[in-house]
This record gives sequence, C-alpha cells and structure tokens, in this order.
Amino acid sequence: MKVPFSPPRMDQKMADAVVDTLFSGWITTGPKTKLLEDNLSLYTGGKATVCLNSATAGLELALRWFGVKEGDEVILPAYTYCATANVVLHCGARPVLVDVSEDFNIDVDQIKKAITPHTKVIMPVDIAGMPVDYDAIYKLINDPEIKAKFRADSDEQKKLGRIMVLADAAHSIGATYKGRKSGVLADMSSFSFHAVKNLPTAEGGAVIINLPDIFDSAAVQKQLKTKSLHGQNKDALEKTKVGGWRYDIVEPGYKCNMTDIQAALGLVELERYDADMLVKRRQIFDAYTKKLEKYDWAELPEYDSEDKKSCYHIYMLRIKGVTEAQRDQIIQYISDEEVAVNVHFQPLPLLTAYKNYGYKMNDYPVSWDNYSREITLPVFYDISNEQINWVIDALVRGVEKTLA
Repeated sequence: MKVPFSPPRMDQKMADAVVDTLFSGWITTGPKTKLLEDNLSLYTGGKATVCLNSATAGLELALRWFGVKEGDEVILPAYTYCATANVVLHCGARPVLVDVSEDFNIDVDQIKKAITPHTKVIMPVDIAGMPVDYDAIYKLINDPEIKAKFRADSDEQKKLGRIMVLADAAHSIGATYKGRKSGVLADMSSFSFHAVKNLPTAEGGAVIINLPDIFDSAAVQKQLKTKSLHGQNKDALEKTKVGGWRYDIVEPGYKCNMTDIQAALGLVELERYDADMLVKRRQIFDAYTKKLEKYDWAELPEYDSEDKKSCYHIYMLRIKGVTEAQRDQIIQYISDEEVAVNVHFQPLPLLTAYKNYGYKMNDYPVSWDNYSREITLPVFYDISNEQINWVIDALVRGVEKTLA
C-alpha cells in the first residue's frame, strides 16, 4: 500500500511511556489515569473528567446517569456512526433520527420538529472534528415552550430542568467553537481515543463533565466511575490506602475503565497535541485543499470559520454530481492505485439493524446526498508530501475515468 488510511503515530516517547508504566507497578487504572483525567480537565476547561475504555462507554454511562430508560427518546443525527444510536437502544430508549445540514452536522430546525414530552437528551455529533452550532441548540432547549414540554423523571432530570445536551465529541478533541474548546460545549461530552483518532490510546475515551453549577461535578465524576467499575464504590487506587480494602457494590454496573498503559499514551500525546499534532494535521488539510480547489467537481470541506475551528480529524471530500455507484467506482480506481480512502459514514437507516427498527433512508435526504458523494482522504501524522501527491493523482484519475 503506497498510502495507508490512518495509522497512529507511535514513536520513542510513546514506547518509553508504556515501558515506564509496565515497570511502575500500575498497569490497570491508577495514577496515570488519574493524571490524564486532571490534564484533560485543564486542557478543555471542563469541571471534571472520567477516562474510560471508549467514547461509546462514556455516552452510555452519561445516559444512564441521567436516568434515560424505556419510553424515553434521544434525538441524534441520522448521519453518524452506529455507536451514537446503539447506546440509546442499550438503555431501552428510542433513538429519534433527524437529518443533517450540508455541513454534515445536525440540523437544529429538524431537532425542534422532533422534540416531544418524551425527549430527554439531544446528542449532537461533531462530524470530522467540526463542532455543531451549540448556541442554537441551547437557545432551542431553553425556549420556554420547549422547556414546558420536558417531563423530568429522575432526580438528575428534575435538577437540570430541561433536555440534556450530550455531545458525541468522538472526533473533536482540540476543536473550538466561539473560542471554547470541545468538551465544554455541552453538558457532557464524550471523546474517543481509538487508534485512528487524533489522540490515540489504542482504545479509550473520556467523558468531560460540564454541567451547570447546581451539580457537584466531583460527585458526578464519582458516580460515573462507580458505574464503570461494576458499581464498586472504590477503584483500585483507593483500595491501596491503609485500611482501604473494604468496598461495596452500590449498583450493578459495567466494566469499562481505562488502564494506566492506555493513559500513558494519552499523556504523551496530549502534552504535544496543540503545538504539534494539530499543526501537522492542519498542514495536511491545507495541502489537500490547495491541490483540489482548482477542480470544479471537488466540494471541499469547511474546517475553519469565524465561529468554529476543526481539529482536522478527517478530510471529507464530496464529488459534485455523482451517484453513489459512481462514487464507489472512483474509490475502486483509487484503491487499485494502492491508496486507502474511506467513507464516513453510512447513515444509520442504511444499516440492517436500523432498517429493522423501521428507519427509512428516504426520510433523510441531505444525509443521503452527503453520504452518496463522500470520500474521506487519508490524514495521519507521518504522511509525506509525496504520499499526498499520490492521493491527489489517484483521486483525479479516478474521477476523470468515472466521469469521462
């Protein structure tokens, strides 16, 4: 393969951090996980952080903390990865899918139409690392007419007194909206540190808590950690304290904590993230844009605007005027030249599981149009200028052959 899609950066600093952890006496959840939580709170401006084994776990724990259950509804975009909706189903609630705008992010006008007295949570998704319009969402949920529809069941819902905004921020660590970093743009936000993400810990994620001040953020953090450890009220680090062996199980929880081995990788990458990783990824985005802007068929992604700045996670190109089949043919031509590209994402109504729940792709025309013409180009730290040129050459030849 001349150009892989998105291999993680692994260098000597990362290797040294893992080796140090292996010989530290702590390989599961311990001091480095705690340090990463503290550093993520400082980086984002969040009130508290819980590191976990995935962004998916973060979303589900947040939903369960808020008391989402059977009969409830959670609004989310039709254009997202399945994890966003799967966690809603795990809680027994119903995912209410709405269409997106041309920028791939959730359409706030469609959210308004979808709100009912059963709506407990809105889950916007920062596709490609570009934040959604959070001010518009908060203006909507704080509208007296919308707040009057809200039916609070759990103590947490009664305290908040409105629909909760839970951001699927899997793509967007380091992105900003009106000068504020992703992580503090919603009541809670869940980051992904999966191997293909900007800040990888092999597998992993984190929930950033940014609830109103009427909530005790440290107490919420403790509740989420308890849920992540089988409902155990003490983690391994707490149990090492003198006399701290005794614990209790306060609820039947899950097992989705982060390990110190993972946290060691995250600590290295977070320290150099803004000054190094984001700079390099911006350069790659700019290189693609400069090379593609001369082609009329290239619909380029927006990744920097007056209010928003992406973290340059994935470069989502659309080809103007093509069908889904033509897009697939272009991808085949590119692949034949040993360049790896992808499609982000297949909208949920295209997937068998969600078809079986009754969702129909025809109900989400913008999602379909975006998806049917989208090709994600490779972006990774060590990509060379020569490889970028290979990507562009393969893409251009593929489009020209297809449209000839």
